[in-house]
Amino acid sequence: MDAGRDPDRRGAESFREFVANRSSALLKTAVLLSGGDRHAGEDLLQNALIKVAGRWNKVDDPEAYVRQVLYRQQISRWRLKWPRREVSYGEVPDAPAAGDGGTASAELRIVLSAALSRLTPRQRTVLVLRYFEDLPEADVARLLGCSVGTVRSTTHRSLARLRALAPELALLGASGAEQPPSRDYSPVEVRP
Repeated sequence: MDAGRDPDRRGAESFREFVANRSSALLKTAVLLSGGDRHAGEDLLQNALIKVAGRWNKVDDPEAYVRQVLYRQQISRWRLKWPRREVSYGEVPDAPAAGDGGTASAELRIVLSAALSRLTPRQRTVLVLRYFEDLPEADVARLLGCSVGTVRSTTHRSLARLRALAPELALLGASGAEQPPSRDYSPVEVRP
């Protein structure tokens, strides 16, 4: 009888180890998918892990599987006829004084989080998958069960809405926060 339980015990231990090692990264994705609401993100991740736990011994790539369950759970939330709408808004702090070096990135995160929470769940999910998870359009389309063209148009509309909701993002990016290097693949200039 112990021989039959041994694989179950190993699977349970493997699952606990996976959750301990990867839950913080998965929680970041879940929070972003939930529009910055940490509690909703925790609920989303917990529900996904509960679904995965039952199939743990059959899963080949646990991280990819859990992420796909997260995305599918979020899609299911969109499709609810009567969605649960628990929205809480915190007070955004006053803008810091000019030259307040360390707060530019914090202000950028606050503005971005507020703007993301005002997008539709589908728009937010597409942006999270494309830019936070850095997935190609084809993978996003496969995960969301739509065409690549739909992903492209949703991305375009989502970015336009994000710019309209938070025009200060462009100002913060240009003046305060350091810009990441561009992906310019032109030949490198060699100086003598």
